[in-house]
Amino acid sequence: MKLITSLLAAAALSVASFVVPAFAQDKGTVGISMPTKTSTRWISDGETMEKLFKEAGYTPDLQFADDDIPNQLAQIENMVTKGAKVLIIGAIDGTTLSDILAKAHEAGVKVIAYDRLIRDSGNVDYYATFDNFQVGVLQATSLVDGLKKNFAGVKPWNVELFGGSPDDNNAFFFYDGAMSVLQPLIDSGDIVVKSGQQGMDQVGTLRWDGAVAQARMENLLSSTYTDAQVNGVLSPYDGLSIGILSALKGVGYGSGDLKTPVVTGQDAELPSVKSILADEQYSSIFKDTRELAKVAVTMTDAILGGKEPEVNDTKTYDNGVKVIPSYLLKPVAVDKTNVKDVLVGAGYYTEDQINN
Repeated sequence: MKLITSLLAAAALSVASFVVPAFAQDKGTVGISMPTKTSTRWISDGETMEKLFKEAGYTPDLQFADDDIPNQLAQIENMVTKGAKVLIIGAIDGTTLSDILAKAHEAGVKVIAYDRLIRDSGNVDYYATFDNFQVGVLQATSLVDGLKKNFAGVKPWNVELFGGSPDDNNAFFFYDGAMSVLQPLIDSGDIVVKSGQQGMDQVGTLRWDGAVAQARMENLLSSTYTDAQVNGVLSPYDGLSIGILSALKGVGYGSGDLKTPVVTGQDAELPSVKSILADEQYSSIFKDTRELAKVAVTMTDAILGGKEPEVNDTKTYDNGVKVIPSYLLKPVAVDKTNVKDVLVGAGYYTEDQINN
């Protein structure tokens, strides 16, 4: 009996010691401001951070701004009022937050810009993102590889360019990275932008809106390609790619003698992954946002623990007031040859999700 009693006591102590952390003192509130729910990646980012912060002992305040700037400003102000110690912000428009971040700074709140640089404010402390210039390089490299593979007997290649939202600082990095690959081929005559539309002022797509991209592609087809074929389209984001492909399919591309142009993308969203496997969209860029969420949580834990967060870039991201210390993750290009291995292999999607 003594032995049984001792074993039961030891087991109780073991269980008690295991559950104690669940009742540990709350480390404080962290505000998580995500721009929209129209993209599955932002939903995933927000929910992953919410889960990780809870596991780490924080109280996350997760808000989605529905692509409405005044809404995001109000949500952030409310987070500050409620006592958030750190703000993690995926900005809708990175130029609109200066006033609210000044208030946050006065309240002693630290700010981490999340995957979109916040501009024109000295009150941004850190930046967690991917190597956005490299994203563009990978997109353009994939585009050229696809042109060589699918249009080997065609020269010059007719290519149209699409950019991201001009109010998103990342869009310029994506475009500049892509043009570092494409411009030499344009200069040599291997690629022709038949519409003549180049530069973010002409090719940008406000709010990353797929319907806007589809309408522009339809206009390009009717104005520029009545007697010529499009061979490739630089698209910086899957949500735009789907719209672009809809426009192309609407005039017969992908059937008969009209081969589907090489269309790039980004974020490896599930509809685009299925499109890649169906030989429609050519490629995408996989950015494991679960890892980015972990970076944001680790940065926050360091800040609130009185330590300096780990960064790996202190030169690239000048927001107009100062260079923001940044942590950059590596993007990965995916196409039909590796999309299953990369995404299922990483546990990002299951085989059933991709195939059904």
